[in-house]
Amino acid sequence: MAKAADEMDEVKRIYLIDSDPKRAAELSKQLKKTIVVTSVEEELYHCDLVVEAASQAAASEIIPKVVGRGVDIMVMSVGALVDDAIRASVFDKAKNSGAKIFVPSGAVAGTDCLRAASKDDLDTVELISTKGPDSLRKVKYLEDKGIDPKKVTTPTVIYTGTAREAVHLFPKNVNVAATVSLLGVGFDKTTVKIVLDPKTKSNSHELILKGKFGEMVCETKNVPSTDNPSTSHLAALSAIAVLQRIVRNEWIGI
Repeated sequence: MAKAADEMDEVKRIYLIDSDPKRAAELSKQLKKTIVVTSVEEELYHCDLVVEAASQAAASEIIPKVVGRGVDIMVMSVGALVDDAIRASVFDKAKNSGAKIFVPSGAVAGTDCLRAASKDDLDTVELISTKGPDSLRKVKYLEDKGIDPKKVTTPTVIYTGTAREAVHLFPKNVNVAATVSLLGVGFDKTTVKIVLDPKTKSNSHELILKGKFGEMVCETKNVPSTDNPSTSHLAALSAIAVLQRIVRNEWIGI
Protein backbone atom coordinates (compact mmCIF):
# COMPACT_ATOMS: atom_id res chain seq x y z
CA MET A 1 0.00 0.00 0.00
CA ALA A 2 2.89 2.37 0.74
CA LYS A 3 4.25 1.66 -2.72
CA ALA A 4 0.89 2.51 -4.28
CA ALA A 5 0.61 5.71 -2.24
CA ASP A 6 4.11 6.67 -3.33
CA GLU A 7 2.88 6.73 -6.93
CA MET A 8 -0.19 8.89 -6.24
CA ASP A 9 0.35 12.53 -7.20
CA GLU A 10 -2.07 13.64 -4.49
CA VAL A 11 0.10 12.09 -1.75
CA LYS A 12 2.89 14.47 -0.75
CA ARG A 13 4.57 12.70 2.16
CA ILE A 14 4.42 9.23 3.73
CA TYR A 15 5.49 8.55 7.31
CA LEU A 16 6.39 4.92 8.00
CA ILE A 17 6.36 3.22 11.38
CA ASP A 18 6.79 -0.46 12.20
CA SER A 19 7.36 -2.49 15.34
CA ASP A 20 10.53 -3.59 13.54
CA PRO A 21 12.31 -0.33 12.52
CA LYS A 22 14.55 -2.24 10.11
CA ARG A 23 11.55 -3.26 8.02
CA ALA A 24 10.36 0.32 7.78
CA ALA A 25 13.88 1.43 6.81
CA GLU A 26 14.14 -1.22 4.09
CA LEU A 27 10.78 -0.22 2.65
CA SER A 28 11.69 3.45 2.78
CA LYS A 29 14.72 2.80 0.57
CA GLN A 30 12.38 1.62 -2.20
CA LEU A 31 10.16 4.71 -2.13
CA LYS A 32 10.49 8.42 -2.92
CA LYS A 33 8.20 10.19 -0.45
CA THR A 34 8.82 8.35 2.81
CA ILE A 35 10.25 9.26 6.19
CA VAL A 36 10.69 6.62 8.90
CA VAL A 37 9.35 7.76 12.29
CA THR A 38 9.13 6.22 15.74
CA SER A 39 5.83 7.63 17.01
CA VAL A 40 2.38 7.93 15.48
CA GLU A 41 1.32 10.64 17.92
CA GLU A 42 4.22 12.96 17.16
CA GLU A 43 3.36 13.06 13.46
CA LEU A 44 -0.39 13.61 13.75
CA TYR A 45 -0.02 17.37 13.36
CA HIS A 46 1.51 16.78 9.91
CA CYS A 47 -0.92 14.11 8.68
CA ASP A 48 -4.29 14.10 6.94
CA LEU A 49 -4.71 10.33 7.21
CA VAL A 50 -3.29 7.47 9.27
CA VAL A 51 -3.38 3.96 7.81
CA GLU A 52 -3.34 1.12 10.37
CA ALA A 53 -2.10 -2.16 8.89
CA ALA A 54 -0.54 -3.80 11.92
CA SER A 55 -2.70 -5.91 14.24
CA GLN A 56 -5.84 -5.79 16.35
CA ALA A 57 -3.76 -4.97 19.43
CA ALA A 58 -2.01 -2.09 17.66
CA ALA A 59 -5.29 -0.82 16.23
CA SER A 60 -6.91 -0.76 19.69
CA GLU A 61 -4.10 1.48 20.90
CA ILE A 62 -3.73 3.70 17.83
CA ILE A 63 -7.32 4.43 16.74
CA PRO A 64 -8.43 6.36 19.88
CA LYS A 65 -5.29 8.54 19.80
CA VAL A 66 -5.70 9.37 16.13
CA VAL A 67 -9.42 10.20 16.08
CA GLY A 68 -9.05 12.03 19.38
CA ARG A 69 -6.76 14.46 17.58
CA GLY A 70 -9.28 14.88 14.78
CA VAL A 71 -7.20 12.99 12.22
CA ASP A 72 -8.81 10.55 9.79
CA ILE A 73 -7.81 6.88 9.95
CA MET A 74 -8.11 3.83 7.72
CA VAL A 75 -8.45 0.66 9.78
CA MET A 76 -7.33 -2.66 8.32
CA SER A 77 -7.44 -4.66 11.59
CA VAL A 78 -11.14 -3.95 11.98
CA GLY A 79 -11.46 -6.83 14.45
CA ALA A 80 -10.24 -4.35 17.07
CA LEU A 81 -13.69 -2.78 16.94
CA VAL A 82 -15.35 -5.97 18.23
CA ASP A 83 -14.95 -4.62 21.76
CA ASP A 84 -18.17 -2.71 22.40
CA ALA A 85 -16.61 -0.23 24.81
CA ILE A 86 -13.67 0.57 22.54
CA ARG A 87 -15.94 0.91 19.51
CA ALA A 88 -18.37 3.23 21.28
CA SER A 89 -15.52 5.35 22.62
CA VAL A 90 -13.82 5.57 19.22
CA PHE A 91 -17.00 6.49 17.36
CA ASP A 92 -17.82 9.07 20.02
CA LYS A 93 -14.33 10.62 19.78
CA ALA A 94 -14.58 10.72 16.00
CA LYS A 95 -17.98 12.40 16.15
CA ASN A 96 -16.73 15.07 18.54
CA SER A 97 -13.44 15.72 16.72
CA GLY A 98 -14.76 15.47 13.17
CA ALA A 99 -12.37 12.62 12.29
CA LYS A 100 -13.43 10.04 9.73
CA ILE A 101 -12.94 6.29 10.17
CA PHE A 102 -12.51 4.36 6.92
CA VAL A 103 -12.85 0.55 6.86
CA PRO A 104 -12.13 -1.09 3.47
CA SER A 105 -14.36 -3.96 2.38
CA GLY A 106 -11.21 -6.07 2.24
CA ALA A 107 -11.38 -9.58 0.85
CA VAL A 108 -15.17 -9.96 0.92
CA ALA A 109 -17.61 -8.85 -1.77
CA GLY A 110 -21.27 -7.95 -1.33
CA THR A 111 -20.76 -5.36 1.39
CA ASP A 112 -22.56 -2.75 -0.70
CA CYS A 113 -25.70 -4.90 -0.74
CA LEU A 114 -25.37 -5.65 2.98
CA ARG A 115 -25.06 -1.96 3.80
CA ALA A 116 -28.24 -1.18 1.89
CA ALA A 117 -30.20 -4.25 3.05
CA SER A 118 -29.46 -3.47 6.70
CA LYS A 119 -31.65 -0.37 6.46
CA ASP A 120 -34.65 -2.71 6.68
CA ASP A 121 -35.23 -6.09 8.34
CA LEU A 122 -32.45 -8.67 7.90
CA ASP A 123 -33.20 -12.25 8.92
CA THR A 124 -29.87 -13.91 8.20
CA VAL A 125 -26.28 -12.77 7.79
CA GLU A 126 -23.85 -15.66 7.39
CA LEU A 127 -20.19 -15.66 6.39
CA ILE A 128 -18.55 -18.91 5.27
CA SER A 129 -14.77 -18.67 4.98
CA THR A 130 -12.76 -21.47 3.38
CA LYS A 131 -8.99 -21.48 3.82
CA GLY A 132 -6.02 -23.72 3.20
CA PRO A 133 -3.53 -25.07 5.77
CA ASP A 134 -0.99 -22.26 5.25
CA SER A 135 -3.64 -19.65 6.03
CA LEU A 136 -4.40 -21.29 9.38
CA ARG A 137 -0.94 -22.01 10.68
CA LYS A 138 -0.09 -21.04 14.27
CA VAL A 139 -3.72 -20.42 15.24
CA LYS A 140 -3.93 -20.96 19.01
CA TYR A 141 -7.56 -22.10 18.83
CA LEU A 142 -6.55 -25.01 16.58
CA GLU A 143 -3.44 -25.81 18.59
CA ASP A 144 -5.52 -26.02 21.78
CA LYS A 145 -7.86 -28.45 20.06
CA GLY A 146 -4.95 -30.53 18.80
CA ILE A 147 -5.72 -29.78 15.15
CA ASP A 148 -2.71 -29.65 12.81
CA PRO A 149 -3.89 -27.93 9.59
CA LYS A 150 -1.23 -29.81 7.62
CA LYS A 151 -2.69 -33.16 8.67
CA VAL A 152 -6.30 -32.49 7.67
CA THR A 153 -7.02 -34.49 4.50
CA THR A 154 -10.63 -33.53 3.65
CA PRO A 155 -12.62 -30.28 3.82
CA THR A 156 -13.46 -29.85 7.51
CA VAL A 157 -15.55 -27.28 9.39
CA ILE A 158 -13.23 -26.14 12.16
CA TYR A 159 -15.43 -23.42 13.59
CA THR A 160 -19.08 -22.38 13.69
CA GLY A 161 -20.28 -19.58 15.90
CA THR A 162 -20.76 -15.86 16.25
CA ALA A 163 -18.66 -13.25 14.52
CA ARG A 164 -17.68 -11.85 17.91
CA GLU A 165 -16.06 -15.12 18.93
CA ALA A 166 -14.58 -15.78 15.48
CA VAL A 167 -12.80 -12.43 15.37
CA HIS A 168 -11.32 -13.16 18.79
CA LEU A 169 -10.22 -16.72 18.00
CA PHE A 170 -8.93 -16.03 14.48
CA PRO A 171 -7.57 -12.45 14.71
CA LYS A 172 -5.43 -12.72 11.56
CA ASN A 173 -7.90 -14.66 9.43
CA VAL A 174 -11.44 -13.28 9.58
CA ASN A 175 -11.27 -9.52 9.98
CA VAL A 176 -13.91 -9.52 7.22
CA ALA A 177 -16.33 -10.95 9.81
CA ALA A 178 -15.94 -7.73 11.79
CA THR A 179 -16.62 -5.62 8.71
CA VAL A 180 -19.73 -7.66 7.90
CA SER A 181 -20.93 -7.37 11.51
CA LEU A 182 -20.52 -3.60 11.61
CA LEU A 183 -22.46 -3.22 8.37
CA GLY A 184 -25.26 -5.65 9.19
CA VAL A 185 -26.83 -7.14 12.31
CA GLY A 186 -23.94 -6.92 14.75
CA PHE A 187 -21.30 -9.26 16.12
CA ASP A 188 -23.66 -11.55 18.06
CA LYS A 189 -26.23 -12.11 15.31
CA THR A 190 -23.77 -12.65 12.46
CA THR A 191 -22.92 -16.34 11.97
CA VAL A 192 -19.44 -17.39 10.88
CA LYS A 193 -18.35 -20.77 9.59
CA ILE A 194 -14.68 -21.52 8.89
CA VAL A 195 -13.77 -24.44 6.65
CA LEU A 196 -10.28 -25.90 6.35
CA ASP A 197 -9.78 -27.33 2.86
CA PRO A 198 -6.37 -28.97 2.29
CA LYS A 199 -6.72 -28.75 -1.51
CA THR A 200 -7.91 -25.17 -1.92
CA LYS A 201 -5.61 -22.62 -3.51
CA SER A 202 -7.70 -19.65 -2.41
CA ASN A 203 -9.05 -17.85 0.64
CA SER A 204 -12.76 -17.80 -0.17
CA HIS A 205 -15.55 -15.88 1.55
CA GLU A 206 -19.22 -16.58 0.90
CA LEU A 207 -21.62 -13.94 2.21
CA ILE A 208 -25.25 -15.03 2.52
CA LEU A 209 -28.05 -12.57 3.25
CA LYS A 210 -31.79 -13.03 3.67
CA GLY A 211 -34.19 -10.28 4.58
CA LYS A 212 -36.96 -7.98 3.53
CA PHE A 213 -34.90 -6.87 0.52
CA GLY A 214 -34.72 -10.45 -0.81
CA GLU A 215 -31.75 -12.84 -0.80
CA MET A 216 -28.08 -12.59 -1.78
CA VAL A 217 -25.26 -15.10 -2.08
CA CYS A 218 -21.90 -13.60 -2.97
CA GLU A 219 -18.69 -15.66 -3.10
CA THR A 220 -15.16 -14.32 -3.49
CA LYS A 221 -12.30 -16.72 -4.23
CA ASN A 222 -9.18 -14.82 -3.28
CA VAL A 223 -5.55 -15.48 -4.11
CA PRO A 224 -3.60 -15.49 -0.81
CA SER A 225 -1.05 -12.74 -0.29
CA THR A 226 2.45 -13.93 -1.19
CA ASP A 227 3.87 -12.16 1.87
CA ASN A 228 1.18 -13.32 4.31
CA PRO A 229 -0.97 -16.36 3.38
CA SER A 230 -3.30 -15.60 6.31
CA THR A 231 -4.76 -12.74 4.31
CA SER A 232 -5.75 -12.19 0.68
CA HIS A 233 -4.18 -10.13 -2.07
CA LEU A 234 -7.55 -8.45 -2.58
CA ALA A 235 -7.40 -7.02 0.96
CA ALA A 236 -4.39 -4.91 0.01
CA LEU A 237 -5.99 -3.91 -3.29
CA SER A 238 -9.13 -2.88 -1.42
CA ALA A 239 -7.12 -0.60 0.86
CA ILE A 240 -5.34 0.94 -2.12
CA ALA A 241 -8.67 1.58 -3.82
CA VAL A 242 -10.03 3.27 -0.68
CA LEU A 243 -6.94 5.46 -0.39
CA GLN A 244 -7.33 6.51 -4.00
CA ARG A 245 -10.97 7.46 -3.41
CA ILE A 246 -10.00 9.47 -0.33
CA VAL A 247 -7.16 11.48 -1.87
CA ARG A 248 -9.11 12.14 -5.07
CA ASN A 249 -12.40 12.74 -3.24
CA GLU A 250 -14.17 10.48 -5.74
CA TRP A 251 -17.01 8.34 -4.37
CA ILE A 252 -18.52 6.04 -6.96
CA GLY A 253 -20.60 2.97 -6.09
CA ILE A 254 -20.94 3.81 -2.42
